[in-house]
Amino acid sequence: MAAKIVNRKSDLDIIFLPMQADHLSEVISIEKDSFPTPWSRYAFYGELLNDFAFYIVAVCGDKVVGYAGMWLIIDEAHITNLAVRPDYRRRGIGRSLMQELENQAVTLGAKSMTLEVRPSNDIAKGLYSSLGFFQEGRRRGYYSDTGEDALIMWKHF
Repeated sequence: MAAKIVNRKSDLDIIFLPMQADHLSEVISIEKDSFPTPWSRYAFYGELLNDFAFYIVAVCGDKVVGYAGMWLIIDEAHITNLAVRPDYRRRGIGRSLMQELENQAVTLGAKSMTLEVRPSNDIAKGLYSSLGFFQEGRRRGYYSDTGEDALIMWKHF
């Protein structure tokens, strides 16, 4: 899978590639810049070995500028990660990553997608809503770093 898109919002040439071990240094850097409790290199490496996982990177030139991942279990895709390098945000890369995951999920037989998001993350909630996700639940105290709840959002195909 190597999908190329031209991001109309910023005229960036973005290529999606399957995440590989040699991408992990850049992925970890983005992860640390994006989340208060970042995943470790070991956690991401484990996902690369997980038969239920599908992870991609968005590459601009020779730089990883974003990544996303999901698990596909039977006919449900569960988004696990989505992040974009801070200096590339607000250019449509997150939306493009989500759309690529959705395309792959449908191709692999998914009938729905789900994800958790912090109630305080208005930018992510807006993105997910604009892509057709709806809040269908709440996980109390889901985020161990702050005790914040998680909103459970779903999109059915």
